[in-house]
Amino acid sequence: MGSVRISRRVFLGAGLLGPVGFWASGAVQSSHAQAPSDKLNIAVIGCGGRGAANLKAVSSQNIVALCDVDEERLAAAAKDFPKARRYCDFRQMFDEMHSAIDAVVVSTPDHTHAPASVLAMNLGKHVYCEKPLCHSIYEARRMAEVAAKTKVATQMGNQHHWGYRRPVEIVRSGLLGTIREVHAWSDRNFSGGNRPKETPPVPAHLKWDIWLGPAPARPYHPVYHPFRWRGWWDFGTGSLGDMGCHICDPAVWALELDKATTITVTAEGPPVHPESTPAWAIVRYTFPPRGKLPTVTVIWYHGGKLPPKDVAGDMKLPSNGSLFVGEKGKLLVPHGGHPSVFPEDLQADLQKIKGTISAPATSHHAEWLQACKTGQTTGSNFAYAARLTEIVLLGNVAYRVGKPIEWEVATMRAKNCSEASQFVRRDYRKGWTL
Repeated sequence: MGSVRISRRVFLGAGLLGPVGFWASGAVQSSHAQAPSDKLNIAVIGCGGRGAANLKAVSSQNIVALCDVDEERLAAAAKDFPKARRYCDFRQMFDEMHSAIDAVVVSTPDHTHAPASVLAMNLGKHVYCEKPLCHSIYEARRMAEVAAKTKVATQMGNQHHWGYRRPVEIVRSGLLGTIREVHAWSDRNFSGGNRPKETPPVPAHLKWDIWLGPAPARPYHPVYHPFRWRGWWDFGTGSLGDMGCHICDPAVWALELDKATTITVTAEGPPVHPESTPAWAIVRYTFPPRGKLPTVTVIWYHGGKLPPKDVAGDMKLPSNGSLFVGEKGKLLVPHGGHPSVFPEDLQADLQKIKGTISAPATSHHAEWLQACKTGQTTGSNFAYAARLTEIVLLGNVAYRVGKPIEWEVATMRAKNCSEASQFVRRDYRKGWTL
C-alpha cells in the first residue's frame, strides 16, 4: 500500500469547515502562479479510458508521474512517457514525489475522486478532476472547501462547459421569455444488477485493494473493472452522475440554479436496488426564486425515457441534450452540438443576440493549464463544479430514499427525510480518510 505519512497528516489536520462550507463562495483565484511559458510538472492518476484522453490533453507539459492500479494500463501510458515515475497508489506517489509535482489530473472511478483531489490540494497541487466531481454530496462540499482554502487552480472535466456559452447567452437575452421548465436527458442506462456470487482470482496486473479505495471491501469481479463500476452504488453514481454534470450544466449556469437555498427533488424509476444504480429514472428538481429569476423545474430522464410529446412536439431529439421551455419559445441544446430555437420565427431575433461570454482558452484543459500558470480562475472550477455536482447527485438521493426530499443547502440536509443522510455522506474504509 505504500507509505501514507503525508496523506494522513494532511487529511487529519485539514478539518471540516462546517456544513455550509464554501457553497456560497465564488471562484477563488490561484495564488500559485508561475510564468506562462514555464512547463508544469504534472502527475496523472488514472491512465486508461478518460485518463488516457486527459493525459494526451496535458502532454505539452512535463509528465513526471503516472499512477494507475492496473499495471497494464500503466505500462501502456508509460510507453509515451518513459521518464515518468510509475505508481499504483497515489498516496505513495505523493509521499515520495510531492515536492516534484505542480499539478495533478485525476481520472479514477467516482469513488476515489475526492480522496486523491483533496490530498493533492492540501499539498498545494493544482487539480483537474473528471466529472462527476465526486461520489457524494459531502465530498463535493469538502472539495470546494479545500480548493477555496488552498487557492490552487481547479477544473472539473465537463469539457463542453464553454461550448454551452451560446445557450446561456440565448436564455439570458430574454428571447424565450420567462423560463419555468427545463428538460434534460441521456440515453445512458448503467445498472450493475445483483452482486455476482463468483469470486474469480484478482488479475496479477490489478491492485484490487487499492482500486477499492474508501469503498467497502468486496471480492474482485470483472463486472466492476474496468468501466462497468458506474452501475454500482459503492463505486459509481449511475447514468445521472455520469452525464448530469454535462447535460445539466447549461441550465445550472444560465438560470443560476446554484444560488438556490432550497431544492425539492422527486424521483421515479425501477424498484430501488441496494447495490445497483437504476437502468432508467425520471427526476424532478424544483428551484425556488433566485433573485429576480422565478421558480423553475428541471426534469431529468435517462435509460430511454424522454420528455413527453406535448413538450417536445415534432422536434427530433438528440440522444443526449436539454430543452428550455419559455413563454415565447423553446431552446434545444444537443450535448456537444449547436443550439436551435423554436418556433422558426425566432430565428431572426436569434441572430441579433451578441456574444457576451468569451471562451478564455483553446480548450478545457488549456484553460486549466493557463490558470495553473497565471493564477486566473476557470469556468468549471471546484466552487462551481461542486454546486453543479451536488444538484445532480440529489437526484440519486431522492431515488434511493423513495420519496420527495426538501433539501436545505445551508445545513446540507433533507429537512423532511432524516434517512437521506446515509446517502449524503458515507463512512470510509479503514486506511482512507477525507
